[in-house]
Amino acid sequence: MCGRFALSATPQEVQALFAYVDTPNFPPRYNIAPTQPVATVRQAHGARRFVLVRWGLVPGWVKDPASFSLLINARAETAAEKPSFRAAMRHRRCLIPASGFYEWQRPDAGPKQPYWIRPRDGGIVAFAGLWEEWCDPDGGEIDTGAILTVAANSAIAPIHNRMPAVIAPEDFDIWLDVQNTPLKEARALLRPAPESLFEALPVSTRVNSAREDAPELLEPVAVESAPDRTGGSAEAVLPAPRKKKTRAAKGARSDDDQFDLF
Repeated sequence: MCGRFALSATPQEVQALFAYVDTPNFPPRYNIAPTQPVATVRQAHGARRFVLVRWGLVPGWVKDPASFSLLINARAETAAEKPSFRAAMRHRRCLIPASGFYEWQRPDAGPKQPYWIRPRDGGIVAFAGLWEEWCDPDGGEIDTGAILTVAANSAIAPIHNRMPAVIAPEDFDIWLDVQNTPLKEARALLRPAPESLFEALPVSTRVNSAREDAPELLEPVAVESAPDRTGGSAEAVLPAPRKKKTRAAKGARSDDDQFDLF
């Protein structure tokens, strides 16, 4: 699951990692939300290209995007079979640069607590993404995209049971080469990130509002430590794993639980 993320790196840092031929200039963003433009990297005409897309994939066969569910995530386990994602899995894979992502832990009681989940050693990661081109009846075109998610590793599972699929730099070519990489080989790259890759820091509920976009959103805040089994105070700030939801999100369509903002 990924409903918000950030890209605070400079354009030069992003280009150095992803090696695309374009030279875009873009500001740091600390609270990227669905329907907003997101940076993607795709393979086109023998080179990597930087392309902005709207976050929320719209398949080409959709008649009216306004009546179609907002598909910000695609489950890696089923994306190759789902009508909304299967064409993109085969023909339109991309990378989505990120400095980290936010996730909300839902305790049994009390408000949700947001966490900023970032690479432990800093830097940028590449989320596995899909993109589509939608054309309206008047000939207008819009590129849209979604982030592929996998089961959370044990470091993230106490907060949420899903996390973005991360593609390692040495696998960029395999993932992006839709012409020569068999689908089975591409799907094999979609697995939980190594346990040591990310660290989770509790942050202010200011991030709940998509209007907020400032470096302060990434600053950790104090949260009450959960009691340990002996009745003392545990050192870890991560709360207990949340219970799995059984009710589908309102407005979700036939593509199972792909639609889930937080």
